[in-house]
Amino acid sequence: MDVAAEIEANLDTFTHFADRARAAGVPVVPAMAFFGGLGDLLVTTAMGDWTAADEAHVAYGLSSWHPTAGTLASGTVSRDRRDGRRVRYTGGRLEYHLGAGDLPALEWDFPAPVGRRTVLGGFTMADVVTVPSHLAIPEVRTYMTTGAARDLASPDSPAPAAVDESGRSAQTFTVDVVVRSGDTRRRITASGRDIYAVSAPLAVEAVHRILDGRTRTSGVASAGAIFDAPDFLRALSAHLTLGE
Repeated sequence: MDVAAEIEANLDTFTHFADRARAAGVPVVPAMAFFGGLGDLLVTTAMGDWTAADEAHVAYGLSSWHPTAGTLASGTVSRDRRDGRRVRYTGGRLEYHLGAGDLPALEWDFPAPVGRRTVLGGFTMADVVTVPSHLAIPEVRTYMTTGAARDLASPDSPAPAAVDESGRSAQTFTVDVVVRSGDTRRRITASGRDIYAVSAPLAVEAVHRILDGRTRTSGVASAGAIFDAPDFLRALSAHLTLGE
């Protein structure tokens, strides 16, 4: 079980360990946290009875993003590995490319009470690895609210500060997922508080299900592939509010 959101580390896990993990009958779940895991569970749930879709969009509406030391360190490693290139999932494959200028600013209508927010298109997260690992979706795109992106990039951005007895910060989030097949769109959202704190119940619920045998496959598998995604999300009702 790994909670890292670094795209290259997750991709390497699928690429280099899938055969050995499958042969050993061992479940290996990368990105079992807020980025990569939650988005994959939401996309899988939104798909429902669809076996394929044309596009999946995952928009992150963060009130702010005060990064941990781990986030900053993994971001540095990822940037070094990309050597100035950007990454996207398009045409059914992961592509690295040289970016021309800043990421495009777009408007995204999050459900109330967040509402319309400016997001950065092409702000690529681990969902571009986890979602296509098991779902036939040739275009997977992720977005981040501009304020949160600025927080992450700022050298003066503080670490998360606890504001209650559980240790959670005051930062809130809404993850808005839209999948499209032809002219039909399906949507699901998850909202809550503290992207880091919610990673704990995500990972613990996953461990419980593996130990109980409530898994759909073995080997290297994303959250949406190995678990019953709608049931998994319902089990986190104390930590997440779901909407459609």
